Amino acid sequence: MRLAKQAPRAWQRMLSGRRLDLLNPSPLDIEIEDIAHGLARVARWNGQTKGAHAFSVAQHSLLVERIASHLEPSFDRPARLAALLHDGPEYVIGDMISPFKTALGVDYKDFEQTLLAAIHIRFGLPARLPTALNRRIKAADRIAAYLEATQLAGFNIDEASQLFGRPRALDEPAVKAFSHLRPVAPNEAADAYIRKFKQLS
Repeated sequence: MRLAKQAPRAWQRMLSGRRLDLLNPSPLDIEIEDIAHGLARVARWNGQTKGAHAFSVAQHSLLVERIASHLEPSFDRPARLAALLHDGPEYVIGDMISPFKTALGVDYKDFEQTLLAAIHIRFGLPARLPTALNRRIKAADRIAAYLEATQLAGFNIDEASQLFGRPRALDEPAVKAFSHLRPVAPNEAADAYIRKFKQLS
């Protein structure tokens, strides 16, 4: 008698004890501590950055929230929270560089969007953000990528400008304020992420 073949495991156990189904994520299985812990241990730029530590997705997310708030002083707390959570799915699926996401195609993007929708619902945001808000967060994300690329990832200004666009939206004082990016230890990044989340939620 043949045993029925088990379906491959599609869930991940979190340190909180939650079991997150990656194919059908429930907002009830999402905890901010798991997100902060995971993002603080995921390296931007595949770890190809200067410093004693990787520049984590948690730090990147904090940077995007700061830039978005600077560009849009009228942003309310939910908009700023959406900026902080914009890379939330990466706490489970990691940070794939853009060229690889493109190579994987639309299915990967749909998967990422499904997980982001569950994160949004868990923390009181709409499953899909309004187009205008999404566009503003993406603009802040591109500026953050430019700053990280030129300060930490070895890109020269011309190369970064071509790939991410020169951050003309930032005034001179703001450029100086964002010009000292320093990778920190994972626990420090996770603590900063949770502090910001509590401030905005």
